[in-house]
Parts: sequence; C-alpha cells; structure tokens
Amino acid sequence: MSHTNTSVISPAVSISPTPLRSADLLHIADRAAAEVLDGSHDALLPAVWPTAERWSTRIHADDDVDVWLISWVPDRSTELHDHAGSLGALTVLSGSLSEFRWTGEELAHRVLGTGDQAAFPLGWVHDVTRAIDPPGEPRSGPTLSVHAYSPPLTAMSYYEVTDRGTLRRTRSELTDLPEGAPA
Repeated sequence: MSHTNTSVISPAVSISPTPLRSADLLHIADRAAAEVLDGSHDALLPAVWPTAERWSTRIHADDDVDVWLISWVPDRSTELHDHAGSLGALTVLSGSLSEFRWTGEELAHRVLGTGDQAAFPLGWVHDVTRAIDPPGEPRSGPTLSVHAYSPPLTAMSYYEVTDRGTLRRTRSELTDLPEGAPA
C-alpha cells in the first residue's frame, strides 16, 4: 500500500499572506491615484485640508486589499514601523515623501516625488514623512499619496535603532489605519 503525502510543499513555492503580488498592489495604487485625480473620490475629501495632522480616508476595501488616500503635513513622522503581515504599495499624487528604510545595517533614505511608486514587502521597516519643501518654494497644496495593503492592514509594529546599530521593536498595535495615521 502506497501513501502519498500531499501536504509537502515544494521549496520553489513561497507562502504569501495574500494572493496579490507587489506588482498587483502597485497597479491598484496607481489606478486609485488616477481615480482621485479625476475626481472620482471628491465626496470623501475634506473641505479644507488639515495642516497640523495627517489625514486619511479609505477609498476601497474588500477581503484582499484596502486602499487609502493620505494627506501629509510637515514635521509629522510615522515612526519606524512595519505593516505586520501585510504587503503594501504607494503612489505619490502630489508633493513628495521622504522615506527612511532599515536595510538590516542602517537607515537608507530616498525621496519619492509626484508620480513615484514604492512597494513594501513583508518585513519592510520604514519611516515616512512629507519631504521638506525647498527654501523659497513652499507647497501650495497638500502632499497626497495612495496606499494599498494586502491583506488589509490589521497591525503595525514600531521600532527604534539601538546604540549598537541594531533594530529593536518597541511596540506592536492592532490597527486598520494606514501608516500610523491618527484616528
């Protein structure tokens, strides 16, 4: 009598918390950004953009993905964080964002400008802020980005870089709010 073990997973098969890939999330964020820009979500926008705190609204949600529009203000950091078991992607609609990402050895910096996209695989630890306006060139409108998370965001962990140059988790929080946005 022969037994076949069907629960063995081939080493070539990767297990993901979602059927979506980073490329899918980039496409979803880009499509949602186009919808925001063409006015499809105007009913969700504030009458006056907040200037003291980040603002966000969910523009799509289903079992596989949630999509958020976020407005960014100067001097407000998300803190170093990950998205727990969710993959993520963003598209910058206006302005620019500054991202510091943990490489495993140090914090790497990049600036994402209008039209730029970024994907966040599992384990991506980063801090996002509105990029500093060039001297004499203050932004006339909000800095906006669209973020897609799959599976939908349920938790975030926060980190600090230690004196020894390592990463230490300081806390984890259950949340369905993007990028540590205020409620």
